[in-house]
Amino acid sequence: MSLAETLDRIVRRQQEVSALLSGEAASDAGQFQKLSKEYAELEPVVEAINAYRATESEIAGLDELLADPETDREMKTMAEEERRDLQGRLPDLERHVQIMLLPKDAADEKNAILEVRPGTGGDEASLFAAELFEMYKRYAQLNGWRFEVMEVSQTELGGISDAVATISGAGVFAKLKFESGVHRVQRVPKTESQGRIHTSAATVAVLPEAEEVDVHIAPDDIRVDVFRASGAGGQHVNTTESAVRITHLPTGIVVSQQDEKSQHRNRDKAMRILRARVYEAERQRLADERASERKGQVGSGDRSERIRTYNFPQGRVTDHRINLTLHKIEKVVAGEALGEIVDALVAADQAERLADLGS
Repeated sequence: MSLAETLDRIVRRQQEVSALLSGEAASDAGQFQKLSKEYAELEPVVEAINAYRATESEIAGLDELLADPETDREMKTMAEEERRDLQGRLPDLERHVQIMLLPKDAADEKNAILEVRPGTGGDEASLFAAELFEMYKRYAQLNGWRFEVMEVSQTELGGISDAVATISGAGVFAKLKFESGVHRVQRVPKTESQGRIHTSAATVAVLPEAEEVDVHIAPDDIRVDVFRASGAGGQHVNTTESAVRITHLPTGIVVSQQDEKSQHRNRDKAMRILRARVYEAERQRLADERASERKGQVGSGDRSERIRTYNFPQGRVTDHRINLTLHKIEKVVAGEALGEIVDALVAADQAERLADLGS
């Protein structure tokens, strides 16, 4: 099917859905909701198609004007200039349409579960992990997303040994899914008295938050253990069994929660994280089964893959998957310039998928 035929089909489908929404389907709440969702998904695609086709139509009109022997010289000069401008915009409009037509990741519109843990490097790795966690928190705030801390285990020096948060908002997972992997830092640690540059690392995992309809976890598939919380937490620590550990027996995935005083709330939080991990494990299993699984520029999202280096002495951040270097490390770590890297990763993924479609 040609591009023109594909675009015709999409425009016709939007018209069909619009007619159904104003017809009998409006009386069926379930059908109305389903069609409304489809219409909302089609609307931006059709808008992009209309903009592309309107430009094509304007160019065709100018061609007719230029071919008309009765068109005077001044008019032709103006038409030629306008045509050059429109012709220059046409490739970008076509590319935008093609990007809109790319298959969507079903998880892209979901909220995300963010997990950050120190890797190699001891205390410095824990401090770096804490900075990354704050970086994502500020980036979320700048995007108007909700950042809910689910669990944080702090070290004596102010670092973290483990941190989990839920990030909620429009298209969160689509933006953050390429952040999974090993983040490396090169700098002189605060704990280093001789001023030597050390290299340490932290691991980031970004998982799509799964609803109960996305993944079914049967009661028989989990084992729930309760125990007394430890660490900071007030009077409830070591006095009530409020902490919860849930083991998913089929996969062996274990989630513990003890931040809340209520056992019920700790269990709810643990189940949210467990659903996300089981959902992601199933997504990865299906991806591994496909022989055509794409191993592209932006990587596989494997947590063991080194994806980025933060070099403080040189003031730069380098993303190794797309060979992008920004000399504004303070702004990246502050969350302000992180979007430049995120957007570049999304664009690289789109470019590679477009190339795959054309090959």
